[in-house]
Amino acid sequence: MCGIAGIVSAADHQRRRIDAMTAALAHRGPDDAGIERLPDAALGHRRLSIIDLDGGHQPLANAQRDMHIVFNGEIYNFPALRRELARNGVTFRTRTDTEVILALYEREGERCVQRLRGMFAFAIWDERHHRLVLARDRMGQKPLFYRRLPDGGLAFASEVKGLLAGRFAEPTLDLQALYHYISLRYIPDSLTLFTGIAKLPAAHLLVLEHGDIRVSRYWNVSYLEKETGDEQSIRHELDRRLRESVRMHALADVPVGAFVSGGIDSSLVTGMLADQSPQPIDTFALGVREHDFNELPFARRVAERWGTAHREAVVAADLVHLVPRMIWHMDEPSDPFGVGVYLVSQLAAQHVKVVLTGDGGDELFAGYDRFAGNRLVDFYAVLPATLRRTVLRALANRVPDSFGYKSLAQKVRWVNEMSLLQGGDRYALSMSFLRFTEDAKHALFRPEALAGLSEPESTTKILEHYNASCVEDAVDRMLYTDGMTRLPDHLLMIVDRMAMAHGLEARPPLLDHEIVEYAARIPSSMKLRGRHLKVILRRTAAAYLPPDIVAREKQGFGFPIGRWMRTALRPLLEETVATSRFVESGLFDRDYMRRLLAEHLSGRSDHHFRLWILLNLELWHRLYLEHQSAEQVSEWMRPYARRPVRVVA
Repeated sequence: MCGIAGIVSAADHQRRRIDAMTAALAHRGPDDAGIERLPDAALGHRRLSIIDLDGGHQPLANAQRDMHIVFNGEIYNFPALRRELARNGVTFRTRTDTEVILALYEREGERCVQRLRGMFAFAIWDERHHRLVLARDRMGQKPLFYRRLPDGGLAFASEVKGLLAGRFAEPTLDLQALYHYISLRYIPDSLTLFTGIAKLPAAHLLVLEHGDIRVSRYWNVSYLEKETGDEQSIRHELDRRLRESVRMHALADVPVGAFVSGGIDSSLVTGMLADQSPQPIDTFALGVREHDFNELPFARRVAERWGTAHREAVVAADLVHLVPRMIWHMDEPSDPFGVGVYLVSQLAAQHVKVVLTGDGGDELFAGYDRFAGNRLVDFYAVLPATLRRTVLRALANRVPDSFGYKSLAQKVRWVNEMSLLQGGDRYALSMSFLRFTEDAKHALFRPEALAGLSEPESTTKILEHYNASCVEDAVDRMLYTDGMTRLPDHLLMIVDRMAMAHGLEARPPLLDHEIVEYAARIPSSMKLRGRHLKVILRRTAAAYLPPDIVAREKQGFGFPIGRWMRTALRPLLEETVATSRFVESGLFDRDYMRRLLAEHLSGRSDHHFRLWILLNLELWHRLYLEHQSAEQVSEWMRPYARRPVRVVA
């Protein structure tokens, strides 16, 4: 796990900016730094040492020194690739996966990515052909951003802040990205919140050669072919593949631990890792005092089952004072889920450099309530549409909100609204229902701001995947859509930034691309059965976990932010609305923001997802568009959110 940066330009004054770019990524690699200056390129690297601790310095060159690489990630099959290359006469100077990638590229060109099993973002400057190759892993676990230069060159970095530090772009807001973000909870495709800075999408290559640029997808997953065996044989094969993936993901020259939340995914990964480890593994968990949000008792059950060296922390007050630092690390607004990852990573980094996670289980095996809810909606939709649009909608809106996890009010309103749509349109609405729907955005944005949009419907970002030709089954369509959107651009983005904020490498064995391909071949009836989620994964987990852990419903990694917004965070929200930068710039309508806050404070509706987005955007504006430091933003917040976060280990 590292940070990479680079510049391809004939202009010497451009290439000199590599020092500032690399320094901005120091948190991603606290163990080592390296810079290579070449006639038409400059490469920078920050290293978190995991494999070949003494010999893995980057940038790394081939023997002829006409090809150079900077690499971020881990290639789990590199020992096998290394042996294959050695049999064909390749001599290696290090024990690193980095050198294997470069040797593969020398022989196979950009097709080398097809041979790699792991998470990666790398850049190869091929001086022989005057070619830059950028690549990002299939699932989007490792990030990469770039900016075209006026002279036909290109600058790239692991995080946007690297490009900003190199002064390759002034931080100005991309309105289209903002518009999609507040509906989807993530920034889709190649967009970023910064005008002129692009994101290389997951499973894509970028090739710059003689001033011409080509961006192409090199991998996709198909849900069309299905396994034909019975459920028992498929479950045994899934178990075998998962154990192999966990074993490969534990490859390291440093200790490897695990996050455990008490949910099925992280608990299964923990059990498999512990079962294959000759020594007790380190496990880490985070909880809160509020009972209906706290998962620590379940995490302890898993730790006790496997005799792990377990450590946990309890968040005892509001978390808002962490947010400016989190936004700085993400270059984007933060997410409540990210708070948990940030804090548990902080805890884990005190003891290990690598952790395995359960990320991806919900997206591969149908773990979200909306998968089962979609079928429930089909039954509810037999009621006359006119009745659902009028009387039943009015009744649903009168159900009082409890501001708790999965409240009845949210469920009732969700079912009624979803019933008014079908297929991809319904699923697209389900993605934005708790945030800003298209109707809500038309109330939030000023008309003149809406007029400046080139793509006025965020639902298109969902429908292009939901209606793809590589899926047929309705459940598979939802899974594929999540895997192409929320997974790389939300979940994995957050985990990468929040773990790297503390110099910690997070690895998700469930997202090995061979696991992803196999999961796509498992019939959806073995994943979702009535109201039962992740059926085959739960049955696989039964061999590793206590029965109550296997049977418990999904809870999620959350905090009672909705309640805190009505108490400790209320003054901050009121001040944020009163001094909104987005209102001052003519983008948002202050009256609508006030209405959302008033309804939340009165208990009429739980708007905490929407208010969290608005609060984070205001803090992001101060950090990036007004050039304030995280400390300055925290100081501005202090009078309005007096209680600091307390984490009790």
